[in-house]
Amino acid sequence: MSGLWVLVCGPSGAGKDSVLGWAAQELGHRQDIVFARRLVTRASQPGSDHDEVSPEQFARLIDGDGLAWRWQAHGFHYGIEARYAGLVAAGRVVVVNGSRAHASGLDATAPVRVVQVTTDAAQLASRLEQRGRDAPHEVSRRLVRNALFKDLCADHTILNQGALELAGRQLVDYLVGGALSPAAAGHADFLSS
Repeated sequence: MSGLWVLVCGPSGAGKDSVLGWAAQELGHRQDIVFARRLVTRASQPGSDHDEVSPEQFARLIDGDGLAWRWQAHGFHYGIEARYAGLVAAGRVVVVNGSRAHASGLDATAPVRVVQVTTDAAQLASRLEQRGRDAPHEVSRRLVRNALFKDLCADHTILNQGALELAGRQLVDYLVGGALSPAAAGHADFLSS
């Protein structure tokens, strides 16, 4: 049986990392659902869902077919190790913290579902300012960039404006009950448009 990739994406500040973290903790006992760790050419911090690699290491992974997926965002390279493709082939659901830009370029025949985590513009601006990672002009640039993805058609959308548990539960329910169902297979429309 073939498994499935579930690409979770959304704008910076939507709380995607928090929603993914909550769902990963809830589903930690499940062998059939795996949360992939990304390889990123930026420093990792405590609690990060990625492992740091140098640009040179990243290039070697590309040359050696060590990555199932790769993309660039905000000046960094992101990748998902090829070993996760083996898990999908073995029938598992592999959840990836991904990029909206990368999602739009995926092969329409790939076994992928796209889940978008989002919130309103005021919440995005507030969360970006609170996290203090970006200079004010970078916050503005991230907010403007969201317009590029206003027509994103995801298989499932989570509006993260309340308690984290509510958004996290929606992702858990989708992964456990909806991701593999034929009704959730609307990704071809999204990926081919």
